Amino acid sequence: MQKLVDGIHRFQREAFSQDQKLFETLAEGQNPLALFITCSDSRIDPNRLTQTRPGELFIQRTAGNIVPPYGSVFGGEACTIEYAVMALKIRDIIICGHSHCGAMGGLLNPEAIKEMPAVQAYLQHAEATRRIVNENYKHLTDPDKRLTLTVEENVLVQLENLRTHPSVAAAVGRGDLKLHGWVYKFETGDVFGFDPEENAFLPVKDVSSPLTERVREMPPI
Repeated sequence: MQKLVDGIHRFQREAFSQDQKLFETLAEGQNPLALFITCSDSRIDPNRLTQTRPGELFIQRTAGNIVPPYGSVFGGEACTIEYAVMALKIRDIIICGHSHCGAMGGLLNPEAIKEMPAVQAYLQHAEATRRIVNENYKHLTDPDKRLTLTVEENVLVQLENLRTHPSVAAAVGRGDLKLHGWVYKFETGDVFGFDPEENAFLPVKDVSSPLTERVREMPPI
């Protein structure tokens, strides 16, 4: 805890004073560039990853970067999405999964979370991910590759869940909102974006188009 308190003092003494004008303008309101939906995992820092400053990202973090379908849970997720689209007029939403995801590991190995009923219940919103991997990729037995595939498939499943939110569906239909699926490999710094034309996750520098539709089958591994 002392490390956190020391950090606050260092922030006030150094970082805040250097960017005081920026922080003062934040009191006037926010106009973020995108809604960034990612995992609660402590190894992910959305602002550092995208090199954005305070006020530039509207961030939602949930276990496994899960987006419950609209109407299944009226909690913080639905509220955040609706506010981002309708009040902040967000033009882009990114769902970003990551390597070595504990939530996806629990999805593949239910025994690991048998004493965590809340986690088990929340992962029901990724049941489609589990079924896709178990039924369509029986040939894939390597645990690391299987987890990587699960992370990728889950990003696409959660994008489908995101489209069930009326504010998102309406904005996408008007052409006012674009959806993007990313996977971050934190041990290398690589970020991959789903390209529907190639039906694959490619380095983001090679992906220029947003995700307009999900292609169900991923290429063989």
